[in-house]
Amino acid sequence: MSGDRTLGFSWPVLIALAALAAVRIPLHDLGTVEEGTALAAVLVVVPPACWVGVVFWRRPPHPFGTVVVIGALYGVFLAAGHQLFWDAAFAGAAPALGGRLAGTDPATTEVVLRVATAASSLVTGTLVGVVAGAVAAVLCRVVPERPSSPSENPR
Repeated sequence: MSGDRTLGFSWPVLIALAALAAVRIPLHDLGTVEEGTALAAVLVVVPPACWVGVVFWRRPPHPFGTVVVIGALYGVFLAAGHQLFWDAAFAGAAPALGGRLAGTDPATTEVVLRVATAASSLVTGTLVGVVAGAVAAVLCRVVPERPSSPSENPR
């Protein structure tokens, strides 16, 4: 299946767009960027805004679906990044299960938490894509496409 025909972009471009948001992962997990700062907000808002902008500019056949795919790819980056930086993010103080699962074997606890984190990352990335995709779809529907100039369509 060709990404160009159905999504309006090649797979390498879709992956690169998702990677824009993935820059935040090591910065967050390694504690380089503090939550609640202006830089943290920029790293959260700008990449999906870029997805919307690129899709609005390019006008693929299915803007919503295109951005949802970018978001899902971002979710894959999130899942992989959080696994990669797991030890550094928790600095030797990994989270523990609570309630009835408190006191579970540490190896089992880690597997359960890592799987939950990966699933959460996939859902989060996809939901970011859904929200940004809805914005892109509305913009593409509401704002008329600019007419192409004769120089853009030589005959």
